[in-house]
Amino acid sequence: MLALQFLALFLTAFALVPGGSHAASLMTKLAMSQEAYFTAQAVYNGWALFGVASIGALAANAALAFALRKQTMPLRLMLLAVTCLAGGLAIFFAFTYPANIATANWTVVTANWQALRWQWEMSHAANAALTLAGFCALCLATLLTERE
Repeated sequence: MLALQFLALFLTAFALVPGGSHAASLMTKLAMSQEAYFTAQAVYNGWALFGVASIGALAANAALAFALRKQTMPLRLMLLAVTCLAGGLAIFFAFTYPANIATANWTVVTANWQALRWQWEMSHAANAALTLAGFCALCLATLLTERE
């Protein structure tokens, strides 16, 4: 159980990195001109690898929820963590990914680029909030887990 808790904590913490970065730069990036914004977006090339951490975190949290199925409060917290992480992924695929596709990962300026920027930035902020909430629920579940 300890190894599974560590894996869930590690992957969920790692999945917080991109969301935290996006949330921290949100206000600055919303004020950028089109040229500056598209230049700034180039720093995210290769960040798709964080998707591995997000999907891994969801899987590890789900496995931990199953392992804690006989402990009421830790199980409830784990179900909250799983719901938050799944919600973050749903937001990514419903809002972030379509903006990436429409702009060819922010290399093509579209007529509605400002609306897509808003969609992209807000979806990342929502994802960050959900991932943080899931991480907090995971931490509490881990602290409340009865040791055998």
